[in-house]
Amino acid sequence: MPEGEFLLINNNNTRTKFALADREALLAHASVMSKDLTDDGITTVLEDWDYENVVLASVVPSSLSVLMASQKGRKTIQVNHEIELGIEIDFPDPSTVGADRLANAAAVAEPNRVGGVVVVDFGTAVTFDIVDSRPAYIGGVIAPGLDAMRHYLHQKTALLPKIDLERPETAVGRSTIHAMQSGAFHGYRGLTREILARVIEEMDCPAKVIATGGYAALIADGLPEIQSVEPSLTMQGLLRIARLNFSS
Repeated sequence: MPEGEFLLINNNNTRTKFALADREALLAHASVMSKDLTDDGITTVLEDWDYENVVLASVVPSSLSVLMASQKGRKTIQVNHEIELGIEIDFPDPSTVGADRLANAAAVAEPNRVGGVVVVDFGTAVTFDIVDSRPAYIGGVIAPGLDAMRHYLHQKTALLPKIDLERPETAVGRSTIHAMQSGAFHGYRGLTREILARVIEEMDCPAKVIATGGYAALIADGLPEIQSVEPSLTMQGLLRIARLNFSS
């Protein structure tokens, strides 16, 4: 039976991810489709995990009741701007910043870091979150995600199929599917590069760019603007939040 101190939950529109962690590291991972969340299903996924405290980041209000009910009897905190995040939130209305974006900001908020950080999260939406050199979260950019784009094309056009997202061999498509894959891949790389150029231009310090999320490896591959891909960044942020809010 895996034993840890924390259960970390990242509940977003597509998938709900779980991680078991001690104070130093992530120990185990699991996930379910968010549309399939049930109390019994969560219990089954986590039945062999032993933990004491829970950190929950949710951007799906309709899922909160079942997630909270599944952790009844354990001390649970929800990620928002009112808890200790280890980072200043310099934003006009911090209550509107998504919990996953706060977790990403917490993950990169190193007190001794030189310069700022831009986190690009390729999830249901593509988000760009900016942490300056203080470190403080100062805002970001939200664009439609790759899944939203491919589902929209398939659902709203009579002849365009649903596609799998992969890197095309050439930019010029020699079939409908190839052309759609080229549009998705090169289009989102172009979107990423243009937004990063504008964001970094407006920052008052040099910035490292980190990519995360389900399509990060695909879109970030070979882009000089992105210095690293960190698939577990959001969970690392939740672990940092757990350490800050639960005493050892």
